[in-house]
Amino acid sequence: MDLSKVVPAGFRAVFGLEKYVQGALDHSVLALIKVRASMVNECAFCVDMHTTDALKDGESSQRLFGLAAWRESSFYDKRERAALALTDAVTRLGQGGVPDEVWDGVVEQFGEEGAANVLLAVGTINLWNRLTITSRKQPVLAA
Repeated sequence: MDLSKVVPAGFRAVFGLEKYVQGALDHSVLALIKVRASMVNECAFCVDMHTTDALKDGESSQRLFGLAAWRESSFYDKRERAALALTDAVTRLGQGGVPDEVWDGVVEQFGEEGAANVLLAVGTINLWNRLTITSRKQPVLAA
């Protein structure tokens, strides 16, 4: 199903939020959030799209591959690690919600407005992942 054709107004609404977070966050941090959430959600289309975009924008393959085990890696600074911790906590949201130390770390690194923007970015990619997985959108193998 192509949601942009079946429900164009709904698709545009989600895309509007996407445009907002693109303008609100550093592109490198946003790319890491998108790739990590897509990995956790096992969204093949989104992993392919966001890693391809990140590589074109100058992100290293080592840092992108390292997202699979980011907690054990030294490739990410404190700010990126805070964003990735929130990405994991929100993407795997359990009964206890987001731990205080994860939220406090994001606020410490980004400030209150920045933390809200990180949260919107995580929420947005999780919505895209769910829409893409459910509508069975598949990546195309590059030639």
